[in-house]
Amino acid sequence: MSSVFKFKQFIVNQEGSAMKINTDGVLLGALAEQHLPTRALDIGTGTGVISMMLAQRYPQLLIDAVEIDRDSVLLSRKNFESSVFSNRIRVYHKSFQEFSPQVSYDLIVSNPPFFMNALQNPDKRKSNARHTDSGFYDDLVNKAANWLNEDGTLQIVLPLDIADYVINEAKKDDVFTLEKTIYLKSFIHSAPFRKIIFLRKGIQNIEQVSHDFILYASKGVYSAEYKILLRPFFLNF
Repeated sequence: MSSVFKFKQFIVNQEGSAMKINTDGVLLGALAEQHLPTRALDIGTGTGVISMMLAQRYPQLLIDAVEIDRDSVLLSRKNFESSVFSNRIRVYHKSFQEFSPQVSYDLIVSNPPFFMNALQNPDKRKSNARHTDSGFYDDLVNKAANWLNEDGTLQIVLPLDIADYVINEAKKDDVFTLEKTIYLKSFIHSAPFRKIIFLRKGIQNIEQVSHDFILYASKGVYSAEYKILLRPFFLNF
C-alpha cells in the first residue's frame, strides 16, 4: 500500500507516521463545524489530515496544529508546506499541555489517543499515539476552556465510554455545554463505535441534538451519506 494518500485538493504523505489516516480523523475533519471560524487548533495533528480538511472547508481559517511525536511533526510540516494551505497552517512540536498560544480560537478539534488505562503497545511511538489516561482528557478540557473564544467549541471523536467521561468533566462547573453528538455506526442496525461530541464553551440555552452517521449501506459498500460527505475530498467519490 502506498504511503501517499491523494485527496482532491491536497496530498498526505504518511510514511513512518505513528498514526496513519483513519476513519475517525477523516470524519472529524469533514463533520467538525463552526460558524465562520477564523482560528482553529488541531490537537495531536499526526499527518495533518484534519487540519488540511478544515483549511479546505474554511478558506479564511488560520490553523495551529500541535503534535508531541517528532517524526509526525516533520511529516505534517512537509504535508502542510506542499499544500495550497501552506500559509494558513503552522505546526508546533510539543504536547498541548506545554503549548502557550498567543491567540484564542473559535474551534478546537482533536482525534486523541483513547485507550485509557489499557495495555501499552511495545512500540513506544504508537503507544504514545494511542494510549493515555484520564488526566489527559482533564487537561484537554481545561486547556480548551482557556483557549476558546466566548462562543467557541471543542469537537472530539472518541469511543462511547470515554466520550461520556469527557462530557461529564466538561459540564462540571458549567465550563461547557454539550451541543451535539454524532454517533458513528458501521451499519444502520449496528451499535455505535464512536461519538463525535460538540462542546460549546460556557452555559448555553440550547437544545441538545444527536443523530447517527452510517458508514456502510452493506458490506464493502459505502452509504450515500458517507459518499456525499467525503465527495469534496476523496478522488473515488
